[in-house]
Amino acid sequence: MSTEPFKKRIGFLSFGHWGPGRGSRARTAGDGLLQAIDLAVAAEELGIDGAFFRVHHFARQQASPFPLLAAIAARTSKIEMGTGVIDMRYENPLYMAEEAAAVDLISNRRLQLGISRGSPEPALRGAAEFGHVPLDGENDADMARRYTATFRHAITGAGVAEPGPNVYMGGEPGLLPIQPTSPGLSERIWWGAGSRATAIWAAQQGMNLMSSTLLTEDTGVPFDQLQAEQISLYRAAWAEAGHDFTPRVSVSRSVIPIVDDEDQMYFGLRAQADGKDQVGMIDGFISRFGKSYIGDPERLAGELAADEAVQAADTVMLTVPNQLGVEYNSKMLENIAKYIAPAIGWTPN
Repeated sequence: MSTEPFKKRIGFLSFGHWGPGRGSRARTAGDGLLQAIDLAVAAEELGIDGAFFRVHHFARQQASPFPLLAAIAARTSKIEMGTGVIDMRYENPLYMAEEAAAVDLISNRRLQLGISRGSPEPALRGAAEFGHVPLDGENDADMARRYTATFRHAITGAGVAEPGPNVYMGGEPGLLPIQPTSPGLSERIWWGAGSRATAIWAAQQGMNLMSSTLLTEDTGVPFDQLQAEQISLYRAAWAEAGHDFTPRVSVSRSVIPIVDDEDQMYFGLRAQADGKDQVGMIDGFISRFGKSYIGDPERLAGELAADEAVQAADTVMLTVPNQLGVEYNSKMLENIAKYIAPAIGWTPN
C-alpha cells in the first residue's frame, strides 16, 4: 500500500458533450465516444497523466463510462483513466463493482474512479426511472452513500451473496464475492466533494478527494483559498482516521492558453468575463464557482503557480472543450504541457 507522496499530475476532464450545434465536431454520440478514445491516445503521447470523463444521464453527454474506459485501456499503456464523477444514485453497486474491476484489469490497474452523491440532472426523478428509490427514511443522498458502501465493500473481494445449490464445489466457504475483483482498486476510489464537510467525510471513509471548480458554500474568500482550506481539512481528517495509504487530491481548472488566431476566435471574448470567481445558487446552496484561466500562456503559468488549491493538490484536471474535436484539444493540451504545466511542478509522464 502506497505511503509515498505523489508527483504533480495533470489530466484532461471531458464533459463529453455532443450534438449538431453550430461548429460542433462531435455531432453524434458515436463521434463523442470515438473522439474521446482518440484524445486519450493523443494525451498519452504528450505525456499527460490522465483522461477523465463527466457522467450525466438524460443528456447529450457521456452516460455509460465503463465501455469507454475499457476502450481507452485497450488503446493505451500509461495514462490513467477515470470518471469525474459517477452519480451513485443511478448505479447498481454490485454490477458496477464487476464493471470497474474488469476495466481495471484490462488497464493493468490504471483506473481512477470518481464517484459522488450526484449533482442536478435534467430528469425530474432520473434515478427513480432507473429503478432506484430511497428506502423509508432515506433521501437521495443517503441512498447514494449506501450504494457507495456496498460498491466499496464488493470491490475488496469480500463476500456479498449467499451460495445456492448450484455453487461450484471446492470453493472457499461463506458468502460469494463478485467476480472479477482487482486488488488495489479500493485505494483508487475518489469522492467528489462539494464542500468542506463532505471532504472531511470522504477522508473518514478512506476515499481520495476530487474537488471541482464549484463549492456549494461561500465564505467570502477567493475560490482557490476556500478550496485549499477544504484540502487541508481533508488531509487532517485523513491523518486522524489513520488509514494505511497516502490519499490523492485533485482539483479541476479551466485553462485555455491563447496562442493563435483560432484560440482567439473561440475564447478571446470569454477571457475577461470568465476571469474571476462567481457566486450563485445551485441545488439550493449559495455556491462559489472558480474562475477560468484564459489568455497568454506566460501569464496563466504565473496565475496557476499562485493558485493555492492547485499547489495543494497532486492532480490537476483540465476541462476541455471536447466539441471542438481531437485536433484542437490535442493542440490545447500540448500548449498547456509546454508553456504552463511546468510552472506548477509538472513533468511529462
